[in-house]
Amino acid sequence: MSKIKVTIWNEFRHERHNEKVKGIYPEGIHMAIAGHLAGNESFEIKTAVLDEPEHGLTEETLNNTDVLIWWGHLAHGEVQDEIVERVRARVLDGMGLIVLHSGHASKIFQKLMGTNTGILKWRDDGEKERIWVIEPGHPIANGLGEYIEIPKEEMYGERFEIPAPDELVFISWFEGGEVFRSGCCYKRGKGNIFYFRPGHEEFPVYHQPEILHVISNAILWAAPVQGAKSSYGRVAPLEAVHS
Repeated sequence: MSKIKVTIWNEFRHERHNEKVKGIYPEGIHMAIAGHLAGNESFEIKTAVLDEPEHGLTEETLNNTDVLIWWGHLAHGEVQDEIVERVRARVLDGMGLIVLHSGHASKIFQKLMGTNTGILKWRDDGEKERIWVIEPGHPIANGLGEYIEIPKEEMYGERFEIPAPDELVFISWFEGGEVFRSGCCYKRGKGNIFYFRPGHEEFPVYHQPEILHVISNAILWAAPVQGAKSSYGRVAPLEAVHS
């Protein structure tokens, strides 16, 4: 059985310019996630960052990616529209996409959702988050308990301006009282998309085993499958047509 080819994309800005974040993720958020995923023999892992040529997302890289993981925050506007369209085309053709935390405001997520996904409530006070599993039979929830608890996190609160998810796997409750749709599944073209809320850079969320377990499950869910062939445009009739 061939391995699932995973590319982890990260801005890699906070970790280079913010000492607090650098202390938590000295090699970058992408490398923290990659270090965990590398232990899964089903995955083949690559990383890419914003400041590489073509943001590390060349046609060759994307054509050899089954699932793309996206983390962005500071520099959504610096992502070239040409690269966004390249990623979008690959998703429509079957590449899986996992959007993490502030990636909700990325160009690629907004383009695929068709709405301004940057609109939500937020508060970065470091409060407790409890992520409730509301679809315990979903593959992304495989191996979890009833909830995941994060000791300190940034709060995101509803209303979250997204289309209604095809499937909603997680809902978060925060210590301050807000709730948020934290695990949202979508289908666009042939591609599976999963938005997963936790992961503020100032807290060690991507060192928490349950969070990494969800990402691993999401890769398995989002990976493309070999479906039926489709054709488009004007075609000849299969049978004789009598006018």
